[in-house]
Amino acid sequence: MYQALYRKWRPQVFDDVIGQQHITETLKNQVKSGRLSHAYIFIGTRGTGKTTCARILAKAVNCENPVNGNPCGVCPACRGISDGSVLDVVELDAASNNSVDNVRALREEAVFTPASVKKRVYIIDEVHMLSTSAFNALLKILEEPPEHLMFILATTELQKVPATILSRCQRHSFKRIDAGDIAAYLETIAGREGFTLTHDAAELIARLADGGVRDALSLLDQCAASDRIDLDAVYNAMGLAGNRRTAALLEMVLDHAAEKAVREFNAMWMDGKDPSVLLTELTALLRDILMMKVAPKGGANLISGGYDNATLLGLAQRMTQEEILCAMETLQNALTSMRGSANPKTAAELCLVSLCDNTLGESISALRARISRLEEQLARGEFTVNAPRTEREDELPPPPEEEYPEPAAYEEEPRQDTRKPEDDELDPAVFDEEQPEDSFVRREVKTANAPPPSVSWEAICKAVEGIPGDIRAKLTDRKIVRGRIENGVLHIEVVPGFYYGRFNRQDVMAKFSAAASKLAGTELRAILSELEDKPNQQRSLDELKAFKEVRFI
Repeated sequence: MYQALYRKWRPQVFDDVIGQQHITETLKNQVKSGRLSHAYIFIGTRGTGKTTCARILAKAVNCENPVNGNPCGVCPACRGISDGSVLDVVELDAASNNSVDNVRALREEAVFTPASVKKRVYIIDEVHMLSTSAFNALLKILEEPPEHLMFILATTELQKVPATILSRCQRHSFKRIDAGDIAAYLETIAGREGFTLTHDAAELIARLADGGVRDALSLLDQCAASDRIDLDAVYNAMGLAGNRRTAALLEMVLDHAAEKAVREFNAMWMDGKDPSVLLTELTALLRDILMMKVAPKGGANLISGGYDNATLLGLAQRMTQEEILCAMETLQNALTSMRGSANPKTAAELCLVSLCDNTLGESISALRARISRLEEQLARGEFTVNAPRTEREDELPPPPEEEYPEPAAYEEEPRQDTRKPEDDELDPAVFDEEQPEDSFVRREVKTANAPPPSVSWEAICKAVEGIPGDIRAKLTDRKIVRGRIENGVLHIEVVPGFYYGRFNRQDVMAKFSAAASKLAGTELRAILSELEDKPNQQRSLDELKAFKEVRFI
């Protein structure tokens, strides 16, 4: 009959327990010296070795020939305890034997001396499930037990055990086992069982086990149906293939491809993916990316295990810490609002669209994320702080040269001087006004120093190309956006809020600058500022009274 791996490979001596040397060494020394406590309590998460160590301790204290604190495993006591034929070692499940009557029956039975071994041992698993009256009934015998009696309590929730019980027990805390130790143990078990287990698959199973050896062996047992256990086999057996789609969806978000992201979400929704579950998976993925970002060397032990290191590192290089925190905050807010929403799918779609375009958010975290992205781009030298341009300066077309009339035609017909001598005393300005023939020279000087031709904001709005539709729809609304050219600079004023964020983008401002430069025939730099409407002038009451007294004739 086939036996599960976690049962088949359960440690039989203290030396076989992995990751709990601080406890096993203490128990071995107590067995060797004979200084044993009458009550122990083992605390820790599932699958870390609490019940296993309790059974080994029960065999060690009753072993006829202990070896360096470990049970020999061959004497009648060890064999009887292992196969359950020794009735003096009793395992109780407090979840199903939690009444006061069960504890009273235990007290009446415990006073009898053991029949075939040295000590009567009671192993009470999940002891925190006992009722208050049952704890009170157990308290007296724990305080003054007979010499032949030993209690070993095990629990995963220490806070539910009364302090009166804890004070009468020797406490040992079991920690989560390191993923590297679990991976090495899995490779050893796979070699003995004849499995072909790759190192990457062993590490993935170890991370999925969340620090528990029993969970790791159960996952290995589940993956053993494949001839070769690799990453793909683990993903398929664990049902983690959807995690790759979640990672692909996050890549679409980082590419600002809102259309692709919404389509992929709709495909996942059609496949049966719940919107809240998807957002929760995105939050878990961002959490793993954050761990890899803040702890690049030790992050492998901090991640959940649902994604491989290469995927996490690739995504971590594309995001700043502020962007990760902002995205996690957006997802958490969406999950909170989704609980009372009548249409969770729409809430998830809105969340994805806002993640694709961080300019849609006006929170402090969103502003920090945008600033961090700009700082990183500046550090990499991707752009400078000058105004955005669509073309390099050496590629801009030269401004058109102004054409003036040929002065030769004027010189061929010299004007006869008919001025009187007294005319020389006239003011030059007056003379120029009285002599239109001489105005050619003055026009030439003024035209040479004239500023670039004026371009209206309406013309720029018609000429600009490639801007989003919502921005183009508001260009003619003077309550929202206004524009003017002053001193060779295009000033664009937008009301603070949503539309200011839409205009405050490098590509949008570059398109306005290019359109204005094309119309003006020279380079114009675009500057964005907030629109401040001046309040209407308030008339005083005295002015209104005076206006009332006016009489029209």
